Amino acid sequence: MKILKIITVLCLSMAAITVGAQRSFEQKVWNVAPPYDTGDTADVAKMQVFLPNEKMATGRAVIICPGGGYEGLAMKNEGTDWAPFFNNMGIAAIVLKYRMPHRVTMAPISDARQALTLVRLNAKAWHINPNNVGIMGFSAGGHLASIVSTRSANAERPDFQILFYPVITMQPGFTHQGSHDNLLGKEAKKKDERDYSSDMQVTRATPRAFIALTDDDRVVQPANGVNYYIELYRHDVPASLHVYPAGEHGFGMLTSFKYHAEMLLDLKAWLQSF
Repeated sequence: MKILKIITVLCLSMAAITVGAQRSFEQKVWNVAPPYDTGDTADVAKMQVFLPNEKMATGRAVIICPGGGYEGLAMKNEGTDWAPFFNNMGIAAIVLKYRMPHRVTMAPISDARQALTLVRLNAKAWHINPNNVGIMGFSAGGHLASIVSTRSANAERPDFQILFYPVITMQPGFTHQGSHDNLLGKEAKKKDERDYSSDMQVTRATPRAFIALTDDDRVVQPANGVNYYIELYRHDVPASLHVYPAGEHGFGMLTSFKYHAEMLLDLKAWLQSF
């Protein structure tokens, strides 16, 4: 079993290397002053775009939102390190550096919505199908991705969502307190805590989801992702929940994660299912 896992990891790594012909570039999210001023002029929203070889392009794209508790971003492990995996599948990967909210709740949400709009506006030039653009998020980035998935419409709504150990609820006792305080403030109103709890915003129009987490996560309670899956199921939204026995929080693309190979195979299989 261990030998099979090593072979699988090597095959996935070698496959990623073959996509060296990918094209990457950076683009600002806003060409004008962004809405919802956070007071931090140095914090600029931008996207790192990784396009697959045109001959391999499937037309699918995914916008990646790294985590960091809404006070920083794990841009490598939960961002750019994922580009080869997606490009090897013919999927465009767009890593989003969204603004930190500084308790201006709508700032990162508006950045993610604008990123979705921009990808669709550039669909022809980037060989992307505007009806096949998803969003991916890790931890607090998972909260952002799920909020955009449940509280957006038209060009601002993704077609699918991929969530890794996501913060889902803003309800006291279950939320990740740092993410809650940075997004809503320590004295948040009960209404805001409900409105920005993604599990409470699910409808039949919510896009399909892949959810991955570990049973031993002590940073973001696994109940966040599990409860979100239950609400998706209750509303007849196709969803796939993967709970790995161990790995704690923040494994992202780390090969040291014991179930790294299995996780990549699970995600690949899900992406190929629709």
